[in-house]
Amino acid sequence: MERHFTLEYWLDDGWYVGRIKEIPGVFSQGETLTELEENIIDAYTMVIEENSQIDINLEIKTKDFVVQI
Repeated sequence: MERHFTLEYWLDDGWYVGRIKEIPGVFSQGETLTELEENIIDAYTMVIEENSQIDINLEIKTKDFVVQI
């Protein structure tokens, strides 16, 4: 299956650091943009594998809340 995401990235001390915008918590880095892309795919794969082991019978709840800044 093919999925499309947004890679947000920046340079930090010569390293490409990035995250998948649509999936909180998926970050990685690389010495090149290509290496970052490879590493972010690995990080995404690990998150998907870890989440597939979660009990799917859990009742997921949501709640709206306000943050004042």
